[in-house]
Formats: sequence, structure tokens, C-alpha cells
Amino acid sequence: MLIRPVAPGDLDALYQIALESGPGFTSLMPDRDALVRKIDLSVSSFERTVECPGNEHYLFVLEDCETGDIMGTTGIEASAGVERPLVHLHRQVLTDSAGVRRVGRPRELLTRCQHYRGCTEICSLYLRPAFRRANAGKLLSRVRFVFMALHPERFSDLVIAEMRGVWDPAGQSPFWRWLQSRAPGLNPDQETLLTEQMTDAARSALGEVHIDTRPARAMLEKEGFEHVGYVDPIDGGPTLECRRESIASVQNTRSGSVVILSDAKESDDNRTPSRGDAIITNTGAADFRATVSRQLHADGGRVTVPAALARTLGLSANGRACYLPLTGRQSPAVLQGQMSNEEVRYAY
Repeated sequence: MLIRPVAPGDLDALYQIALESGPGFTSLMPDRDALVRKIDLSVSSFERTVECPGNEHYLFVLEDCETGDIMGTTGIEASAGVERPLVHLHRQVLTDSAGVRRVGRPRELLTRCQHYRGCTEICSLYLRPAFRRANAGKLLSRVRFVFMALHPERFSDLVIAEMRGVWDPAGQSPFWRWLQSRAPGLNPDQETLLTEQMTDAARSALGEVHIDTRPARAMLEKEGFEHVGYVDPIDGGPTLECRRESIASVQNTRSGSVVILSDAKESDDNRTPSRGDAIITNTGAADFRATVSRQLHADGGRVTVPAALARTLGLSANGRACYLPLTGRQSPAVLQGQMSNEEVRYAY
């Protein structure tokens, strides 16, 4: 498996992913012209010299090294909510004049807002069902944080993730169905709503994620992301947020000087220096490459890798490599428990 920036030749695969992903996966739509524009923006974003985040959008693909198939996608929008406002509904519990909550079921208010402006958004994460395998989902999700650790100047201090909300098998959102039933053609941007007026189905969907997005949400929460009350105005899905420097994988990303084992040396020693699986990357942008391997050894500021792995990632002797362990001790920022072993499926 290899993570790399998207390229124009990936158009057909992206279109297939847009078809497969179904309703609610709005960051990749089955529109070839729109996908061409997204690819072009991503290519130019990776190639830019950036001092502070702007309208860059970084789209990565996960490639099967043996077949060349595109297994999935993952992306980062550097500065969301600037050119296109991010509209949310803010969920608040109402209190009386003394600041005391009501007894019984809390009375909640949903208020239209544009709270997130200029933040970095992680998005476009999708692992195709035919390619689910060990570490694929973890690589897609967490490689973005390694890239942020490598290039902090490209990203905002606050990172958000708009999670895919609840959709039924018919492709309908219970939350949106309730909004439409209240008034034909209702625009959710136009009013404040009381949750006690909702149907049970709409209320149950509020702040929840699609069943296939649950592993992705659990993984992000263990990275330090949390939901602070902002939901999507269409499907009621939660938006999670975390300070960039507080993300566990950003904190745990390390770098070192590359030492390359020759093919002969590796064969003679039968050496597989391993302390568990780790994401390993080069330090580039337009030529960024990443994979998961246990054939690396980090010690004393050096990262020793086999020659074949160095070739795959474009690493050179005495150059720099980054790595992020996928097992072992987590930073204090991680919530209780280990990272979920369940792989990310359809996500956000």
C-alpha cells in the first residue's frame, strides 16, 4: 500500500469512488468536471510554496503497489469556511434566567451559525470495500496528521472533521426529512429550531454518525477530537474538532536521518528490524509518499530501512524520513484505551 498525492490519471478511480460511497459523502461527488477541478486544485496545492494556509486542498490516494488499483482516498482542506461558508446548527441546552437546566428532558435549541472559518478540515476519507485490509484505514486516517506534523505552516491551529450523519437504506436523512415535513422547501439556514419539536427519528439522528462512520469517529476521538455541539444542517451529523498541536498522531510523529540497508546486507542478515507497524514517509510535499511497514528501526536520531522500502518512498541515504508508530505507548492526549482495531470504512 502506498499513499501519494492524487494525479490526473486517477480520475476514473475517483469517479468510481464517488459512485460507491453513496449519499452523505459530499466531498467527492459523481461529477467528472468537478472531480477534474478537485484534482487540478490538489496538484497545484502540493506544488505551492506555502507560508500560511490559504485555499489549498490536498487530496491523497491509497494505491495497491502490486496492481496499481486505487484503494481509497483521504484529504485535507487547508482553510475551510473562507471562500465557501461552513454553515452549522449549534446545539445548546436552554436554561432559565438563573442558569439552571429544566427538570426532565432538556429543552434544546438549534441555532444557525458560521462558527468555523479559516480552520483546517480533514475530509474525503473513503476505503473501498474490496480493499479492506489490515492497517489500510489507519493509514488513510492518520497519514494526514503526519503530513500536518511535517508541514505545520500549511495548516490552521484548529482542525475539524464534519462527520457523515445518519442516512437510511433508502438514501434519506431522517433529520432532513423532518425539516422538509415542517414546511415544504424549508431552508435550514433560515430559522432557529427546538429539538423537542422533532420526530423521534430526527432526534435520534441528531449528533450521530452513519453506521459505517462509527470506526472513523472512534479513531478521531482517540486522537483527541471532540464534539462541542455543532451539527450539519442537512443530516445532523456532528463536527469534531481538535487543536492541531494536541492531535496524538501529530505529537507522536518523529523524524530521523535515513540509513539504507543494501539489498545484499538485508539478505545476508535476514534482518527485519521491527518494533511493530509504523507509518513511514518521506518529507516532501508534491512528491510525498507514505506506507505502513515494520521493516524499520529508529534509534539515536536515525531511521534504518531496507533498500526496497527506501526506493518505494524515494528516500536517500542521510536524507530525512518521518515515522509514526501504530502500536505501543500513546501520548497523554489520547483518550483511555488503544486505537480501535476496526478498520475505517465509509467515512467522511
